[in-house]
Amino acid sequence: MQNSDNNSEKKQEKIATRAAYGAALQSLGETNNELVVLDADLSKSTSTRKFADKYPERFFNMGIAEANMMGVAAGLAACGKKVFVSTFAIFATGRAWEQIRNTVCYGKLNVKIAASHAGLGVGPDGASHQMNEDIALMTSIPGMVVIEPCDGPETKKAVEAVLNYDGPVYLRLGRPAIPVITNEKHGFEIGKGITLREGKDVTIVACGMLVDNALKAANSLSEQGIDAGVVNIHTIKPLDRELLLSVAEKTKAIVTAEQHVLNGGLGNAVSSFLSGKCAVPIEMVGIDNRYGQSGEPSALFEEYNLTTNCIVEAAGNAVKRKNTPN
Repeated sequence: MQNSDNNSEKKQEKIATRAAYGAALQSLGETNNELVVLDADLSKSTSTRKFADKYPERFFNMGIAEANMMGVAAGLAACGKKVFVSTFAIFATGRAWEQIRNTVCYGKLNVKIAASHAGLGVGPDGASHQMNEDIALMTSIPGMVVIEPCDGPETKKAVEAVLNYDGPVYLRLGRPAIPVITNEKHGFEIGKGITLREGKDVTIVACGMLVDNALKAANSLSEQGIDAGVVNIHTIKPLDRELLLSVAEKTKAIVTAEQHVLNGGLGNAVSSFLSGKCAVPIEMVGIDNRYGQSGEPSALFEEYNLTTNCIVEAAGNAVKRKNTPN
């Protein structure tokens, strides 16, 4: 666990997590000869093109055949390679779920599924490409690790950690450039959340793009006299149960924030764990049982109640419930 008084609103730099992923692969390829990358004819969009340009002998374009790509990745991993496979999240987790379950995870193979264009951030591509259910699909598979970095620098650290982890991993990446909110002081360890801001009245537990909104919400809440902490849970499976229990016992109120459907997402995982350990009010910010639609990401975040103001409102409700006698 690490602490920071980091204020995301002061950060001007933006980078897409998919771009940071591509840069990390290219860098790691220099010293990791067993690193192999597969893509399903989307290498420019997923940013694996950076690796392909530098190490063409270790890059394979599998075409629009995602299920086959997972099978090939499993075969390469069984031969000792460290394999990253990339495509859009809708195709990686939807079209190839059976191969991920039965071949990659059942065999406990060293395949890393780095899926880009997840969530509503895809924007104008609309409901068919806005994969808002992927975390639920991936966390349901035994043995799968599920990670969603909050910004570019964390993505680079996550890729390195994932490369050195022996086993299947799902890495959730986004399309748009998003604010940089972490720095070199923030380490990365699979399964260990990061406290970005301490608080005493309520804790906002967020992942991915919603971490920036959570930090902004904490600033707004402070103006209302509510001291909100912010925890970046980059690893959704396995959860950092020790940290979650600690902040729940400390603040006695929790808000979860995610760019994913509420069923099977971060909020579900946090509430399921805490219900048996520390029963506190929990408010969830996420997509409530709806498909996406075409639109700019900012407009979609408004429509689907994922904004800073929505987190502020949820935190206020959690504090009220905490302070209301039964």
